[in-house]
Amino acid sequence: MKSNQKLFVLFWLKKSKITTDGTAPVYVRITIDGLSDEISTGLKAPVEHWDIKTKTVLYSAPKAKIINQKIHQVEFDLDRHFLLLQTQHQIVTPQMLKIAFTGKSPSSKKALSQEIQQTLQHSLLEAFNSFIEKFEEQVKQDKRDGGTLRQWKTARRKVAAFLKNRYKVKDIDLKDIEPGFAEDFYDYLTIHCSDTIAEVTAKKHVKRVRQIIKPAVIRKIIASNPLDGFNCSAVENEVQPLEMHQVEAIYRKPLTVKRMIEVRDAFIFQCFTGFAYQDIYDLTTKNIIKVGNKAEPWLIKERGKTKVSQPVPILPIVAELIEKYKNHPVRKVTGRLIPVNSNYRYNVYLKELADVCGVTFDDVTVRKQEFNTHLARHTFAHIMLNNGVPLEDVSRMMGHRSIRTTQRYARVNRARISESVLNVRTKLFTKAGKLRAIK
Repeated sequence: MKSNQKLFVLFWLKKSKITTDGTAPVYVRITIDGLSDEISTGLKAPVEHWDIKTKTVLYSAPKAKIINQKIHQVEFDLDRHFLLLQTQHQIVTPQMLKIAFTGKSPSSKKALSQEIQQTLQHSLLEAFNSFIEKFEEQVKQDKRDGGTLRQWKTARRKVAAFLKNRYKVKDIDLKDIEPGFAEDFYDYLTIHCSDTIAEVTAKKHVKRVRQIIKPAVIRKIIASNPLDGFNCSAVENEVQPLEMHQVEAIYRKPLTVKRMIEVRDAFIFQCFTGFAYQDIYDLTTKNIIKVGNKAEPWLIKERGKTKVSQPVPILPIVAELIEKYKNHPVRKVTGRLIPVNSNYRYNVYLKELADVCGVTFDDVTVRKQEFNTHLARHTFAHIMLNNGVPLEDVSRMMGHRSIRTTQRYARVNRARISESVLNVRTKLFTKAGKLRAIK
């Protein structure tokens, strides 16, 4: 069955091999689905008479007509071979076309057969590698977020570990993946692996694998996506933020170990700025901006994930931490405001900090998987909203594109509810508890 692939050809002169008579070899670059290869046409053309726009020789040059006819013939033959390969195979690569175009010997036929087999045996980790490689280029061009890239690399690493654990293989062909793969991978992440993760996070990893497989369906390498039947949607567990007395307990806890002090300070910094892990890690002195007539110091940074600016006034406790680390090696060498560990170490140390400080939620010791860097972000929203800061302002400070996103962070504490209901009680009921008469 003929595929939807398209062939693009580009003729060019290899000027690095220019000869004494002023001519250079004519090469053709063939591109299919973003993949390219080069072929020598066996032709030579005068460099000074080469038309860059038409990719042919100017007709004022000697033998221009003959050379151009041969160039057109090469293009015609490439198209012919490409169409023929399309009728024979589900997918055509530049290497397949090059082999078909350049030779008819038994060795060429064998090479073509090997290339076809290699092309048809697309594997899951190879697909991951290709996706990540393209994503890395987009990050370099500031089109995608580096934090998201790390999530994709984490997903690949977990898939590789799963394949080794469950199937005893280093990789798996896409065509060999069955619907049960999704459930097995999910169970591995949430039950069987040494560092199990939350169900919501596990489903996100399954969703990433499904996305990796999708292009193979579009290119008709496989008939359908075997992971389509798995339900990747999930209701995220409500994150219970820290109350102010808990934040204060962490802030005032006497600590002697340097790494624990730095982790505690980074967490407190997050609780009063709302910056996510990657953004607090990237904060430098350049992000301190004087705002307004009073030249009030603010932290202003474009959030890596959403590319939305986060303008956050510097509260006294944050200013104190910025001042505390002014002579720290991290500040002097990199310009970063405070020392921040890798995301993995940061989260590990935070769980240790929770134990040391005895942090509890509703008189129940906080589950260790809940105490992570993102808890500080939820706590910031909680503190701001429960101290009268409008939802719109909190949304802006957190770098959200939509207030609906911020609403997921909103959790009104019991004290505020009690205070609000007290106003209702005073208006509607007497001190004796009797309903007031409607005037």
